[in-house]
Amino acid sequence: MRRRRKIVQNLKCPLCESGVKTVTYKDVYQLKKFTSVRGKIISVEKSGACHRHQKMLKRAIKRARFMSLLPYSSNE
Repeated sequence: MRRRRKIVQNLKCPLCESGVKTVTYKDVYQLKKFTSVRGKIISVEKSGACHRHQKMLKRAIKRARFMSLLPYSSNE
């Protein structure tokens, strides 16, 4: 069985480039960019977010789900 090669991309954090200091759960449009079609949080490798912003995104997405601003999962 062949192993898949990991594709390493030198992505820069899109939030750092745009100058975002904090990520809030109220900004649903920004949070949807970092969730998949099914509603899962996109990994660091795919999103290119730095560790600091990925941690803030994780908290904000979970809070937005709790407040019913984002779905927990989608059947699409």
